[in-house]
Amino acid sequence: MSNPELPANALALAPTQLFINGQWRAASDGATFPVVNPATEETIAKVADGTPADGKAALDAACAAQAGWAATPPRQRSEILRRAFEATIAHTDELAALITMEMGKPLADARGEVAYGAEFLRWFAEEAVRIGGRTTLAPEGTLHVFTAQRPVGPSLLITPWNFPLAMATRKIAPALAAGCTSVIKAAALTPLTALAFVRLLAEAGVPDGVVNLVTSASAAKVTDPLIADPRLRKVSFTGSTPVGRMLLAQASGTVLKTSMELGGCAPFIVFDDADIDRAVRCAVITKLRSNGEACNAANTFYAQRGVAEEFTAKLAAVFNGLRVGDGMDDGVELGALVSAKQRDGVAEMVDDAVAHGAVVRAGGKAPSGRGFFYPPTVLGDVPIGTPILTEEIFGPVAPVTVFDDETEVCERANSTEYGLSSYLHTRDMERVLRIAPRLEFGMLGVNSATISNAAAPFGGVKQSGMGREGGSEGIEDYLEYQYIATPVS
Repeated sequence: MSNPELPANALALAPTQLFINGQWRAASDGATFPVVNPATEETIAKVADGTPADGKAALDAACAAQAGWAATPPRQRSEILRRAFEATIAHTDELAALITMEMGKPLADARGEVAYGAEFLRWFAEEAVRIGGRTTLAPEGTLHVFTAQRPVGPSLLITPWNFPLAMATRKIAPALAAGCTSVIKAAALTPLTALAFVRLLAEAGVPDGVVNLVTSASAAKVTDPLIADPRLRKVSFTGSTPVGRMLLAQASGTVLKTSMELGGCAPFIVFDDADIDRAVRCAVITKLRSNGEACNAANTFYAQRGVAEEFTAKLAAVFNGLRVGDGMDDGVELGALVSAKQRDGVAEMVDDAVAHGAVVRAGGKAPSGRGFFYPPTVLGDVPIGTPILTEEIFGPVAPVTVFDDETEVCERANSTEYGLSSYLHTRDMERVLRIAPRLEFGMLGVNSATISNAAAPFGGVKQSGMGREGGSEGIEDYLEYQYIATPVS
């Protein structure tokens, strides 16, 4: 590792207590839980294990601060977000180290997450001053119609472990810009990054009570009472589809406004006329970003029959040459998966695919020793009907299956409950225009590796969720409309 002082500096940035009403405090019962480095299996910190009473205190603070924050001038909210952006960029090294130590992705990948996550702060700093409305005359000519947007109110933001900074900024930034206060429930596997970021928010000038953070080893014990509390007006969740379904059912009790960014099973489609070398480069990036633990990662690789062997062989060659190890070490290209449970789940999916007839072309077996590592794996000749083709893998595994024509590949790609992101490689732009409306996914990347951008609306269809994060659309989920009518004199 190039900077041996970096881990200590990073850990010093992250408090280990709850943040409620502008104060760092222990859990009400004094309990803590460990944060484990997945590359070494060592405990790197112990953080407060929040209780239902702590969750209630956080919501109390958010509710008390709501009116004042909503009345704060948009420019002032904007400037706070801009300062938070600058502070995040200034602390890139420490934040990236925290991400790597608690989540496992390589340090270079973690630095990319910091840059990506910071952009939501800058983007929504600019959107804060653009919240508007409209005026018009009713068609009958008897009423003046005024519409205004106002903050939806106290919001519960539940963030995942795979992008502990970017998923926090993607939710907190539009909430702050819109004038909403919040309670953040950070993922138990990766709480340190969120704690460090909330510290930076406070230092940037976010008033007491506007942002509160509760860490807990059990999400449900904190979030269930909050969702049932009639004072809460919004819940935003990023995570698995099964958990999202449960939260939606709970949210119906008080008719909460909801944003759900759930699972994905992204098809990566390569046609005969594609630039195969480019497709391989893009496949490596979109498959292995964040160790493959990303909802928008390419999940199933569909290669047209004429190029299937060339694509598979070249992808396997790259995967076989990648360096796997502790993400804090220089030159590591793939780090440890976040937990033993995650690694074992990936291994089981690969073993099942092989049992169905898939051929291992790269990787395929977890190494022995410490750390939750799984090698970059390519599976060739995966038969139709194999579960790995329609289930979310969430790991560094690329199953390749063959197709013959456009209709076949669209039908097979759509044969999953998910509909988040998709990727298409072809030189034929008329084909792109034909296929795009046939693919049941909220996002499509054409001849590209990445599609996430703070300026674009990220989100899916079907059971991949509802709502959008990022873009000018991203603030809408934290606003509601009020219609005012006055008679024409």
